[in-house]
Amino acid sequence: MKTVNSHGGERLAAAVNQAYAAGQTDYSMEPLVRVDETGLPIGRIQQGDAVIFCCRRGEREIELTEAFTDPEFPHFERVNLSPLDFIILTLYHEKFKDLPVAFLPSRIENTLAETVSKAGLRQFHCSESEKFAHVTFFLNGGNHQPFPAEDDKRLPSPKGVPFDQVPELSLPQVAKEVVNAIHKNYDLIVTNFANGDVIGHTANRDAKIRCAEAVDRYLGEVVEAARMAGYTTLITADHGNLEELFTTEGKPHVSHTANQVPLLLIQSQENNQMKPADGKLADIAPTILHLLGIEIPPSMTGVDLLPGFNHTQNRKVLLIILDGWGIGMAGETNPIFLANTPVWDGLIERYGFARLDASGEAVGLQSGKAGNSEAGHLNIGAGRVVLQDDVRLDNALSDGSFYQNEIFLKAINGVKERKTRLHLIGLLTEKSSHGSIDYPLALLKMAHEHELDEVYIHLIFDGRSTEPGSAPALLEKMERLMAETGSRKAQMVTGIGRGIALDRDGNYAKIQKAYDALVRGDGQHYR
Repeated sequence: MKTVNSHGGERLAAAVNQAYAAGQTDYSMEPLVRVDETGLPIGRIQQGDAVIFCCRRGEREIELTEAFTDPEFPHFERVNLSPLDFIILTLYHEKFKDLPVAFLPSRIENTLAETVSKAGLRQFHCSESEKFAHVTFFLNGGNHQPFPAEDDKRLPSPKGVPFDQVPELSLPQVAKEVVNAIHKNYDLIVTNFANGDVIGHTANRDAKIRCAEAVDRYLGEVVEAARMAGYTTLITADHGNLEELFTTEGKPHVSHTANQVPLLLIQSQENNQMKPADGKLADIAPTILHLLGIEIPPSMTGVDLLPGFNHTQNRKVLLIILDGWGIGMAGETNPIFLANTPVWDGLIERYGFARLDASGEAVGLQSGKAGNSEAGHLNIGAGRVVLQDDVRLDNALSDGSFYQNEIFLKAINGVKERKTRLHLIGLLTEKSSHGSIDYPLALLKMAHEHELDEVYIHLIFDGRSTEPGSAPALLEKMERLMAETGSRKAQMVTGIGRGIALDRDGNYAKIQKAYDALVRGDGQHYR
């Protein structure tokens, strides 16, 4: 094994391959911790160090950030690391507003939920925990607090079992809560059916087909209840995923797509049907406000897709977001087509559907980039195209402002003054909405330019936006790119699965595994 000028990529790749042989996967990889010749862990986070958490999205980053920064953290015993600088890329929760945030967000005002609230109407947002942040925080423009007269309901997603073994997830409970809300006559109901995206990220063909059938079954129950109660129902998706079984190389497709998504309009009165115009996700909020009879705020630059719509007496709207339910080809490569979906087929035949752009520049992402749940719900709720964090950060890398960021410079200079260490926690991927290897690499270059070479890299294996089993190849690429930064001593010392380090379901036992690996050196040791 090569060791000269090595940054540890080959060592970690070998440990990953051993974990594969033992049946582990990238997503659920148990912590891998590098040790020295005496068996002592290398590069653990200690008092006086600085940590830059190089993930940018939101709900998956919260729990690990809490473990390092919340002084009243109740979930497990921690090491006293004070003083510790813990820097986050973006403000993904209001509770972290006092932390050093490298790229502060601009709050989105006059969203769909806020506008409905100001009009004095009642609304209900519901999803299982896997997508709860999307129908609350993201849909509401980055606001964690519900607006007046907004009720939110979170149902727990299954725990302790692989999702592809339970493709229904918690959809029966979600559907029941939505039907109850319909009977309570909320003016606006928003729900997310998480199945298409969660199961779409797996390689299990049968589970994907069963997932589509479960969505169809409970979609029928909810739509019928809404129709009987006089609701206007809109059915759409935040991005594509489930509709593709294979990649162009013939491997299982497990990531988001750039496909368009459908938009169906279902009226309670059969004689008042019309098809929406084609558009983009940002057009949904203005369309809903029109249906509710509420004036559209000037800041909503999306367009009303039903300009000629004549209101019935009842102005109640149900928005169903089928997560990951894109428009795919009719054939053997599309689980939605292969599944027995009489409800969906009947709705399409009866009402038709519009096509909405849900990827790339249409949702504030880079051109050609697949959509994601955060961008999708943010655009749906904002009623305008919202520039996404990856674009903001990519722009900063391109124009050089990333390297002049005061938060980063303060962390680097603080470590130099204290003669301590800099730690970079990053996602091992090139294209996830949660992060990219570009960020730790850029920070490594910054550190080297400021004559700080004692930097430790802690990598989170993806397994969602990356091909399963691709971690070793990416680690080898990371090794080459780290050498190009000029850094001499920086080392990759930890590897952990995304499903452990980036839990979003309140499973703090997983977060403890990640924390203990990063701080105490607990995990599978390798040299």
